[in-house]
Amino acid sequence: MTNKDIPCCAADAMRRVKQIDVEGTVVGITMLEEIIAEVRQTDLRSKTEITETLLKKVRIYNYIPDAAETKYKIALFKEYENRK
Repeated sequence: MTNKDIPCCAADAMRRVKQIDVEGTVVGITMLEEIIAEVRQTDLRSKTEITETLLKKVRIYNYIPDAAETKYKIALFKEYENRK
């Protein structure tokens, strides 16, 4: 992701929020489409590598409680798979 991809302001960031289901709770994730596209460009093959990378990058723009990390990994990988 380059600087041109980073939202210029809060309003631009809000337009980039996508909702996902995290174990029955709908949450908004900023920059999700850009993050998924970036992860797809890597040479990651295992589910573990992909989920760890997704979570790491999502945490740059979004708060994810440590206690919910596993739930988010599952939800993020599901979104990653669904957006092929």
